[in-house]
Amino acid sequence: MSKAVFDGFYKKSVKERQEIIAKEFNLTPQEKDLLTKEGPLPFEVANRMIENVIGTFPLPLGLATNFLIDGKEYIVPFVLEEPSVVAAASNAAKLSSGFTTKVDEPIMIGQIQIVNCKNAKEGLEKILTKKEELIEGLKNIDPILVKFGGGPRDLTGEVLKTPRGDMIVIHLLVDVRDAMGSNAINTMAEKITPELEKLSGGEVRLRIVSNLAIHRKAKATTTWTKEKLEESVKGEYKGSEVVERILDAFEFAAATQFRATTHNKGIMNGVDALTIATGNDFRGVEAGAHSYAAYKRTYAPLTKYYKNKNGDLVGEIEMPMVLATIGGTMKSNPLAQLSLKILGVKTSKELASIGAAVGLAQNMAALRALATEGIQLGHMKLHSKSLAVQSGAKGEEIDIVAQKMVEAKEVTQINAEKILQQIRKK
Repeated sequence: MSKAVFDGFYKKSVKERQEIIAKEFNLTPQEKDLLTKEGPLPFEVANRMIENVIGTFPLPLGLATNFLIDGKEYIVPFVLEEPSVVAAASNAAKLSSGFTTKVDEPIMIGQIQIVNCKNAKEGLEKILTKKEELIEGLKNIDPILVKFGGGPRDLTGEVLKTPRGDMIVIHLLVDVRDAMGSNAINTMAEKITPELEKLSGGEVRLRIVSNLAIHRKAKATTTWTKEKLEESVKGEYKGSEVVERILDAFEFAAATQFRATTHNKGIMNGVDALTIATGNDFRGVEAGAHSYAAYKRTYAPLTKYYKNKNGDLVGEIEMPMVLATIGGTMKSNPLAQLSLKILGVKTSKELASIGAAVGLAQNMAALRALATEGIQLGHMKLHSKSLAVQSGAKGEEIDIVAQKMVEAKEVTQINAEKILQQIRKK
């Protein structure tokens, strides 16, 4: 590989970059086709979304079914690579009594760092005395946002003690309506900089939105009856026993961060899949969720479970849910637009309510599987076809190999290859 050919790579067209990659990495015609074949996301659009584009990377787009949220039925688009997630969410939703949600107003936090103050405490006090004037001035920055009911809502701050001296952090709270809000908040933070420096006597450095969106949370609650849970395990356990097993699994997560981390990862399987499908920032949502799990406490589960008077299982979730319906990738990616159309959502709050319900359903499904038959049985059943393909199976062979592995309860790459050899010998 010649490093020199990548000089000015960003100036090249997508086609030119593809030719360079094909030559420098000795791509076969089949490998080159993987790069040059255009899918639902046109190269022209992809090239405006990120830098140095050479192609697109497809992921499966599936639909989770059976979601009844606040009395409305939803079909939920999922984008991810992991088998069993879509099926698990759909099943947990079907077993539930329907989800009720509560979603905060879409208020995001913009952080402004001020350093080198002669007296940080006095500087902060001067800023806060001018709070109302500062907020009023910011309303002119984004009149369209204000027109639709959004805009700056509050301004708070504190003095941070650091090894490099005292710093002031200002939190600018902005209602961003149906947007994620980064651009609006960052613009406001930059516009307010001169006045903050004048009032504090310090220097403004970082101005950036925070992904720990504690003012933009979504909550969801639902009930799974003993009878439904008993049906779900085909009578292998009594419904009351399934409830107890799930409660034990939850308390395990509440007791140790090692389990709580994976517990919350199960939640994000569904939340991230929805976030990606709708063109939202799954990294920001993920960061906010895990940070919130440790916000003012030891890292803990984002869900909780308990029994009601009837002995049925009640599940609850609360977490930041920054999901937008306008702006950014939502407009440029046609598949994100398609996902939003399938959902039929009108506002970011409605999308957030779906995200909370999805996270709760996904989590319960994982707990039920772990607490009863074990996570591998269902997961590997759905993974069997993928292993069959990896073993070299073609056409009808794929289903035959997958079925035989499941029947033998040995879903492995080695067994897939063995079964395939036996089929072809016959």
